[in-house]
Formats: sequence, structure tokens, C-alpha cells
Amino acid sequence: MRPLEDVRIIAIEQFGAGPFCSLHLADLGAEVIKIEDPRTGGDVSRYIPPYQDGEDSLFFETFNRNKRSLSLDLTVAEGREVFEDLVRVSDVVHSNLRGDVPARLRLMYDDLKHLNPAIVCSSLSGFGMTGPRAKQPGYDYILQGLGGWMDLTGEPDGPPTKSGLSLLDFSGGYMAAGAILAGLHAARRDGIGMDCDLSLYDVAINMLTYQATWHLTKGFEPTRTRHSAHPSLVPFQNFETSDGWIVAGCAKEKFWHRLVEALDRPDLATDDRYRTFGDRRENADELLSILDSVFQERTTEEWIDLLTEAGVPCAPVQSVGPALRDPHTVARGMVIEVDHPEWGTVYEVASSMRVGQPSEVTYRRAPTRNEDLDYVISELLGYPPERVAELEATGAFGGVDENRS
Repeated sequence: MRPLEDVRIIAIEQFGAGPFCSLHLADLGAEVIKIEDPRTGGDVSRYIPPYQDGEDSLFFETFNRNKRSLSLDLTVAEGREVFEDLVRVSDVVHSNLRGDVPARLRLMYDDLKHLNPAIVCSSLSGFGMTGPRAKQPGYDYILQGLGGWMDLTGEPDGPPTKSGLSLLDFSGGYMAAGAILAGLHAARRDGIGMDCDLSLYDVAINMLTYQATWHLTKGFEPTRTRHSAHPSLVPFQNFETSDGWIVAGCAKEKFWHRLVEALDRPDLATDDRYRTFGDRRENADELLSILDSVFQERTTEEWIDLLTEAGVPCAPVQSVGPALRDPHTVARGMVIEVDHPEWGTVYEVASSMRVGQPSEVTYRRAPTRNEDLDYVISELLGYPPERVAELEATGAFGGVDENRS
């Protein structure tokens, strides 16, 4: 058995952060039943270009493999009844709605504990359920600006810049997955569930880490650094070579000594201006000017060979394509294949959560909208045909033409 095969999660989720969280849990074996609002056509990410067709997109496929889909209108009384029956047989209610919405939709532990005392209710929102911004919509781009990230990213003379990836969405997803697993452990130990209040804003502030400590304790003012340099360790940054870029760094004194030998500049190690971490930071401009000139004397491949042999942490600065084809990516099994009736073979990246011994895992494509209606209402909940007919007539599953796909 995979680690989470005995876990069932009701996911009221959309777009990136919420589905990214449950994706990893689904890959670990959890049954994730994705609740999609029939009034809006389901998860908005089904319609994200450029690779989009009908109610499916490669964006949606990326975040929703190994899940089930049920169209359910939670604003209809009968839809709510189906949801509550699902709560009775599930372990987690996971959502990524605006911070004030879970309470309004009655998705909190106090709303559901009479149905299942051990239910874990996890909310991943932009700003959390409390505080002056709780009712504001929050997205990765917005939070990277508000949380200080953009101000720290890019060249010193350039504009504030977001990360090339939606790191807050993804970090928030990981954080929510961790909270869910901790909540599950406590609920199974004590028989009592709880609310988990996660926010992208909290994640943004939390990930300021040591720079926040420096600022709060010593008044340090973080700034953007040239060539993505580390704020305190010198050298540790990108260097331009004769044909590209390399990233190299000395996080330990031994690496500094190895670096100068590989650069054929052993004199730098004995220069009083560069002997220690503190010396190199104090005289960074002079030292980096020297290193910039040296690195431009050879190609990226030549420097990688030299520095790797010398035991200096380094890597070429690769674009996405070479990174996905890197021998280490292949060796770690980080590219997986999913069969899809329309897209053919879809290549995706595997979850980085590795638990236990590696085993063969079969990946299932993302579900079509409402694909698992029959499974949920008949097999899981055991509704008789007459009950199903009643629910369909009320619009609990959406319009009549949406009932079965």
C-alpha cells in the first residue's frame, strides 16, 4: 500500500495552490474527491491557455492527476446534503477559497464535527481567516509584491521582479500538505479534528527567514544583489563565462580555498582582504571584479569540469528544457507519463515527496468534470436510484445535461 491509501480528502479547490497541495497527497495514495461548482464550469484552471481544449488544459492536467471529480452545488440544500454525507466517510475537507468564505460556506470544524468528530478542515487562502486583509483575494503575484519578495529580486538597477515560478502558490501548497498530515495524525490519535488556517501571506512572511531576523534584530535592510549574489556569503552568485553563465559558491571556507586553486589564483587565499567570510564580504566589490574577469576566460563547460573536479559547489545556469533533460532529472525519475484520450501522452513532473522505498506508481490523468458522479453517489455513498433522481431534479449536481459525463 502507498502511504495514504487509507485517507479520503474532499477538495474544494481551484487554480494552483490548493490543487498543488492535494496533488502530492494523491500521488501518495490518498483518494482526493475534487468538488467542482457546476455553476462556473468547475475549476477555472480547466480553461487556462495556451494548451486548452474545451473543459481541459495542460495546466489543469498538471495539478489534478490521480484525483476524482464531482460536480456539486454547495449552495443548494440537496447539494449540501451530499457534501455532508461525504464528510461522514472522509478524513479531510481541504479548500483554497478566500479567507472569509469557508465560514460562510460552513466548511469549518465547528460546522462539521457533528457529522465526523475527527474531520480535519484545512483552508489555504491568500490572507488567512483573520486580520484586516482576510476578505481580500490573494494571488501569488500579489503576495510576492506585498511580502517583500519582488523588492529583493532582480538586478540592483532594475525594477522589482517576481520569481520566474509561482513559488508562493507552490510553497503554500507544501505547507498545507504538511498541516493536513499533522492534523490527520492528531485526529487519529485523539479522535478529534480541527481547523488548519493556512495563508499565502503567512508563507511569504515566513520565507523571509534569516533576512527577517537580521532586520528585526539588527535593523538590516535587505537589498537586491548583482548577479543574484547571496546577501552575506562571498563569492556565491552567478558568473558570466565566455559562452554563458555559471553559478558557483563558497558556503564553507574549504570551498574558497578549492575555488582559488581551480581558478589558478592561489594568491587570493593569502590576501588579507579575502581570508575570511567577513573579509570577503567587506571587500566584495574588489574581489568580484577579479573573479568576473577570470570566469570570462573559459566556457561554461570548461569551468564546470574544473570546479566539479576541485569539489567546488557549482552548476551551469540552464533553461527549463535542459533542466528537464538533465541526467540527474532522469535518474531521479522526475519526469512521468500520463495517458490522455485527447492529448495523447502527457509528460509531467513527479511529486518531490518521497516516502519509503521507491515503487512503480501508475499515474492516472486528471478527471473530466463530474467524471466520478456514479462512483461517489452509488459506490461510495450507496444512494438508491430514486434518491439520485431526487437530487438530480433539484440541481444538486448542476443542470440536467451535466449530471453524467
